[in-house]
Amino acid sequence: MPTISSPMSPSDSNRTLRKATVEDIPAIKAMVDAAYSKYIERIGKPPAPMTEDWDETIRTHEVLVLRDNEHIVGSISFYEDKQTNSLKIDNVVVDPKAQSRGYGYYMIKYAEMEGQKQGLPSVTLFTNVKMFENIAYYPKLGFTETERKMEDGFERVYFYKKLAE
Repeated sequence: MPTISSPMSPSDSNRTLRKATVEDIPAIKAMVDAAYSKYIERIGKPPAPMTEDWDETIRTHEVLVLRDNEHIVGSISFYEDKQTNSLKIDNVVVDPKAQSRGYGYYMIKYAEMEGQKQGLPSVTLFTNVKMFENIAYYPKLGFTETERKMEDGFERVYFYKKLAE
């Protein structure tokens, strides 16, 4: 399978994004469980990515895994949301042992480039209202909060970012 790489900078040459396969699901699930388990107590139940059907997600969304030096350190899933005419990022996860190295930023920037390539005017995403860290982080990437609502039993905060034309 071809590797998808993002032209972020020469120092990122050991980072590659590639389409996830069913063989990657155990690694994705392990990262999701490790990264999201700290939120169970805050939310009162496992966050949605922990109970997601990853087999189905790989069939219906673009799911990529980020490798750095041959180790999977992150994953992102997104799809074209016809309802909002945007590229909707459904999940971004970074292995807790690899956090604070810019991997999440790298994957979100890649998704933005994909949205532009597809001719979409914006990127949207959401997080749980109790994931305070994310609510503070996304505006730093240029996202604007658009709404808060209950959905699938979770209180979610939605964000929007207009893409350059």
